[in-house]
Amino acid sequence: MPQIPEKIHELTVGQLAARSGAAVSALHFYESKGLISSRRTTGNQRRYHRDTLRRVAFARAAQRVGIPLATIREALAELPEERTPTREDWARLSEAWRSELDERISRLNRLRDHLTDCIGCGCLSLDTCVLSNPDDAFGRLQSGSRLLVERRGDRKKREREQG
Repeated sequence: MPQIPEKIHELTVGQLAARSGAAVSALHFYESKGLISSRRTTGNQRRYHRDTLRRVAFARAAQRVGIPLATIREALAELPEERTPTREDWARLSEAWRSELDERISRLNRLRDHLTDCIGCGCLSLDTCVLSNPDDAFGRLQSGSRLLVERRGDRKKREREQG
């Protein structure tokens, strides 16, 4: 990875790409989505402040775990513009995503554990579907998955009617 001397406070898009590992097109995309910003020189070239390296690293890491760009943009907007973000800044931002990531991990584990049951099913041929209908609220009534959310009162009424 190319080193950039400490005395250089602004980076060209090529330097930022080389140092961050992100493609120039990705950096332009991040800028168009408001994740990073640049200033324009008199020759209309982009110049990025050094702290953009950390913002790009944060955005790429967040994307790898599936955080939506809009959520990343909101988080980056909370960071100070006048200084490089600290470890505490990043910890505060990433903590907000912990429950979302835990839920995603839970869904992925459920998918992994029940994937064999789903191969070739098309969610129409199985009596129950632990992925689309993990609580199998309708499995006793008919086969196939249901994505409908049953109201608690409706379920109790049906249970009374059935027995």
